[in-house]
Amino acid sequence: MSIIEPNSLLSAPTGALRIPKYPSNSAGSKDGILFSLIIPTYNERDNIAKVIQVLTELLDSFIHQDYELIVVDDDSPDGTWEVAANLQSSYPQLRVMRRTGERGLSQAVIRGWQAAKGRILGVIDGDLQHPPDVMLQLLRAIEEGADLAVASRHIDGGGVSSWSFVRRFLSRGAQVLGLVILPGVLGRVSDPMSGYFLVKRNSVAEVTLHPVGYKILLEVIGRGNIQEIAEVGYVFNERVEGESKVTWKQYIDYLRHLLRLRLTTGHVGGLKRHFNFPIGRFLRFGVVGFSGLGVDLAVFHILRRVIGLGLTRSTIISAEVAIINNFLWNDIWTFRDISRWQKGVGPRLKRFVKFNVICLAGVILQALIVNLLYNVLNVNEYLSKLIAIAVVVVWNFWVNLKLSWRVTDVNKL
Repeated sequence: MSIIEPNSLLSAPTGALRIPKYPSNSAGSKDGILFSLIIPTYNERDNIAKVIQVLTELLDSFIHQDYELIVVDDDSPDGTWEVAANLQSSYPQLRVMRRTGERGLSQAVIRGWQAAKGRILGVIDGDLQHPPDVMLQLLRAIEEGADLAVASRHIDGGGVSSWSFVRRFLSRGAQVLGLVILPGVLGRVSDPMSGYFLVKRNSVAEVTLHPVGYKILLEVIGRGNIQEIAEVGYVFNERVEGESKVTWKQYIDYLRHLLRLRLTTGHVGGLKRHFNFPIGRFLRFGVVGFSGLGVDLAVFHILRRVIGLGLTRSTIISAEVAIINNFLWNDIWTFRDISRWQKGVGPRLKRFVKFNVICLAGVILQALIVNLLYNVLNVNEYLSKLIAIAVVVVWNFWVNLKLSWRVTDVNKL
């Protein structure tokens, strides 16, 4: 049985979740070291040794001895912290913190950053689901001027290995909800749910953080001084050892976090300042939408006047026909630069399903508005239809801009 020396463990910081501008234990130097990587853990006994080995070999080859790995363990019942502590003699850059009075991934990351010496701060999962080799690309992005470098599953080179439909739906649904509640934060990155990123210390220092749940990236973007953001694609791997910690409580915490940021920060209107609006793509999307308007109204007229179908059914069917028209034109024109790399019936079908689901909310809203204007306010049925289309067009463009044409499957080897 191994014996852990008391002074071999880092003391867990207490008090406000505020990261110091300079490391407090850097021997009088304001510079400290280049990079501190936090590995938050809970019941990762079977994974932690492999994670430390892989990360050490990777970073030694890139920034030899100018980094540290900090395992922050929430007093795991399986003794993860003890396994990690016993590895310190073999890995000089490894430090271990055992937290006994607090719980939660986001707080664990911040407590690790508070004790860190690095000018660049990072976080990676302790279960090998985040590919370590992407770390070097993230470091390069920071060195090239980014304040924040995020590993994303939703850009070129990104994906998920074998998620179920339900998990995909929940992930995308959470992102759409976030875009509605907090566009100035979630609109700045393609994967706001990512737990794999690097940030400059001075971009988050001297700011009191108030995380809820496990999505620390939201807090960093929402409260930090983040100007330049870089993204690197990565494929989210399935677990080899241990059990997933994704539960319904985490989705509830995510919603609470969004609402807290919405109410307590001044970043909610930051989208206009930070978002590089793709005017060319928007104009193409608008032209396609205009063609869909003609299709929608023509089909609506046929269903109402020729076939004699009811108002609600005519509205929904004509809108769906227009959605099919819009998808095809957007796929071969508006987003051609993306879709040409995602060939085949399967990827196109998945793009269509995502596009349709996003637009479905607009169709439902459109039907409600048409009925309100026509049946309650006695507005002409065609004018009602035009007004309803105008109301939902912004929703359709914005959400499709962030979520459509991002196929997240990867080929299994």
